[in-house]
This record gives sequence, C-alpha cells and structure tokens, in this order.
Amino acid sequence: MRSFIDLDRTIGRVPSRVVTMLSAVDVGRGSEALYRDQMPGLLESLAQYARVASVMTSSAIEGVIVSDATRAEGIIGGRVQILRNRNEKELAGYRDALDYLLREDWGPLNTGLLLHLHRLLFAHTASGGGSFKTHDNLVVDRAPDGTSTIRFKPVSAADTGFHVQELIEHYRDAIERREHHPVLLIGLFVLDLLVIHPFEDGNGRVARAVTNALLSDAGYDVVRYVSLEQAIAESVDAYYQALLDSTHGWHTGRSDPWPWLGYFVERLAAAYATFARRAAAGRSDGTKQDRVREYVLQHAPAVFRVSDIRAALPGISDPTIRMVLARLREDGAVAAEGTGRSAAWHRTPNTEAPNR
Repeated sequence: MRSFIDLDRTIGRVPSRVVTMLSAVDVGRGSEALYRDQMPGLLESLAQYARVASVMTSSAIEGVIVSDATRAEGIIGGRVQILRNRNEKELAGYRDALDYLLREDWGPLNTGLLLHLHRLLFAHTASGGGSFKTHDNLVVDRAPDGTSTIRFKPVSAADTGFHVQELIEHYRDAIERREHHPVLLIGLFVLDLLVIHPFEDGNGRVARAVTNALLSDAGYDVVRYVSLEQAIAESVDAYYQALLDSTHGWHTGRSDPWPWLGYFVERLAAAYATFARRAAAGRSDGTKQDRVREYVLQHAPAVFRVSDIRAALPGISDPTIRMVLARLREDGAVAAEGTGRSAAWHRTPNTEAPNR
C-alpha cells in the first residue's frame, strides 16, 4: 500500500539496468503468441513440467518438503489420495491454490480472492485457513543455535484488513491508469503484500501464487511454461535479501523498492530466456536422440539430472533420454554419480565445452 502512495516518486526513475531487463521481458512477451500458434503441444508439455516444479519449489522455500519425489509428483498429479502428514497436505494445498489461479476466470483481484487462496492452501490440514492474522507477528531469522533476529515488523493484526483492501485498490487503479510498467506494479504489489504479512502462515506461498496470476493477467504468460517459483528457490538467499533491503523504512514511506524490483525483473527476464531455450530445443531438427545428445553436450548445466533434460526437451521420453546417456557414458563423454532417478550427471573433462 505505502509503495503506491506516490508512484512517480517511488518508481518514476527506473535504473538503467532494470530498463534493459524490462526490454528483454517485453521482447520475450512478444514471442509467446508465435509459440502458442505454432507449437501448442510443446507449450502443453512445458506447462505440465512448470506446474509440478512450481508446487514443489514454492513449498520447499517454506520448508514443506516431500522427500519421495515420485510420491510428491503423485500428490500434485492427483494420483495420491491419502495424505500422510502435514507436509503432504500443504503440498496438496499449494497445488489446489495454484490450479485455481491457472483458470481463466480466477479474478477479480480482491480481498476475498486472497482469503480463498489461503483457505485452499490449508484446506487439507486440521488448522484450516481463510482468515487474516488475529495476533501481531514478526518476520524473523532463526539461527542454528536457537537465537532469532527480527527481519521486519509487519502491520498490526488490527490494521491488516484495511491495509490489504487499500493495497488492492491502489494497485488496480495504477494498472488501469497505465502510467507505469505493469511488471513494476506487480512487483510493488507483492512487496507490500509481504510486508503487510496478512496471515499467520502461508504469506510467501500466497504471494508467489498471486504473482503468477497477476503476471499472466497482464499478458506475461511465461509463468505458465517456466516456473518462476523454481527460479526464486534457486536464488533464495538473494530473494530474501532483496525483500529485506526494500523493507527498511517501509512504515515511514522511505523504503527503496529497487533492490526487490531489480531482483523480481531479473528473475522474470531469466524465465523468458529459459523459455526461449526450451522452445528452440523443442523445435530443432534431428531425431529425438540427436536432440538429447546435443543438449547434453552443448547446453546442459555442469551438473544435471534426467529431469533437467526432460524439462528442456518436452515430448522426449525418459527411456530415450536414458538410452542416449548410456551411450554417452560408454563413449566417455559423461559420467554419473548415484543411480536411478536421483543420479547426477556431468560431462567429462575431455568433453567439448558447452556452447552457450
């Protein structure tokens, strides 16, 4: 809410680095229609992978982890009906909240929507959800020795409903006026929502799920095909530091939004770059085995798993991927640590360096 009081002051002067990244984001957005028209099958495969990755990684950021990957994917896919513990129940809850927002008719953005998402998030647990906090809370870091450090102080429980409603009204008004870049407005909305911290638990997950919905609603559909939550999880220290840096002085209207907005736009630009790489790999010439071989030798990370290849090359089966990896290992081009689904692969020193 406070970030929207004077938008010209808050984001009127965009740092050149952020301008450059916003340009990359908008170029990426312009390419989405081409892929939707020409490669609907590819996008469906990417969307399925992104959905699973989003549920698992957004939950993992908050310590909600189902260690059995096969069971976790079964829960997300709706194939596991009996949920054994709280982690599995909260994983299913985030699945339900995210799926609700993937619908075309999830809107409009209002207080009721946020409460409904929170209700979905905890619907499988005994505690339930769907209400704002009733006690003042603090956001703290807890050290291994048990000590804690206050990161920031959210608004009071008594003022939460007012602040949430005012934030939504300011955001919707700013979007309608179209005087500032929508990605920056979405980033500000998420920042203020997290500082308000309206719930006892689940604030980060609700905020990340809403982020996807708002970006898609503004025409940035890449979040349907590349997991923004996964990108955040892979840079979680930077995520928390950017939020912390932009909360200093928030209550007095003197905060600096650019640490957070810079991080936010950077992650979105990276998502578009990932989308472009995966789309290009999905439509490249050659047999499926050739495409796997090219990806492993030319584009894969230094350490990768079968799931990384599956995500980069939608439509190629795991048996095909494993067959190519087996041949490359016989040729001495790659080596593996571990076995089965958890095996980590890497190129050997004499392998051609990746061309990126």
